[in-house]
Amino acid sequence: MQENIQTQQAVPSAPSGQRPVIIRTKGLKKIYQMGQVQTHALRGIDVELYRSEFISILGPSGSGKSTFFNMIGGLDSPSSGRVFIDEVDVAQLNAVELAFLRCRKIGYIFQTYNLVQYMTCLENVTVPMAFAGVPTDEARDRGMRLLDLVGLKERWFHKPIEMSGGQQQRTAIARSMANNPAILLCDEPTGNLDLKTGAEIHSILKRLNKEQGVTVICATHDHRLINISDRILWIRDGTIDRIANRSEITVQTGSIGGHENE
Repeated sequence: MQENIQTQQAVPSAPSGQRPVIIRTKGLKKIYQMGQVQTHALRGIDVELYRSEFISILGPSGSGKSTFFNMIGGLDSPSSGRVFIDEVDVAQLNAVELAFLRCRKIGYIFQTYNLVQYMTCLENVTVPMAFAGVPTDEARDRGMRLLDLVGLKERWFHKPIEMSGGQQQRTAIARSMANNPAILLCDEPTGNLDLKTGAEIHSILKRLNKEQGVTVICATHDHRLINISDRILWIRDGTIDRIANRSEITVQTGSIGGHENE
């Protein structure tokens, strides 16, 4: 099933109301050197992402959206340009400060779940708390609350091999919220899931966005995320092709055509 996505307004706009900026990039570039060949993954991105909004980043494979994801998540360093998180220049942080930022400020959700196979569901959720120095009893109680939030409280003792893909991703979502992050970075969070399970994950992410006030940023091919996003960013050839509010977009399900069908 494909969607024909049309923007109703030519000029992108910011979300309604005045929200503080939580992530800002300035002249962000990334060049990969492979022998004599240079690959320009990002070609100078300037963008502001706002606190408590839900952002979807779309683009074809190789467009630079995953590289952008890694830059704003502190998982990779830009060749030039800057990333500011709450107006802190990430490039100026030392290794300890960067590790603290990743642990406390940002939660990560990946397509492949990245759970520790020999640990139980609860143990996987509490791993980030151990790095943050949370006492064991408090970590266990918080972990159970998070598992209850994603509907897995009764499966706390199961290991990943005993869970479905959707249950593993819900565990990963609970883990991402372990240290009450301000930002959730999701890289293809429904890429390995069927439509029904993917919709359940979408619902959980939107609930966290609305009820917890966490900023959710999804790099994805899944156009269904458009319906729950506040804004959508399209990245092409390492640049931002356009930005639109959800209200500025029409999605025609089942039709073929439109340059967003990747």
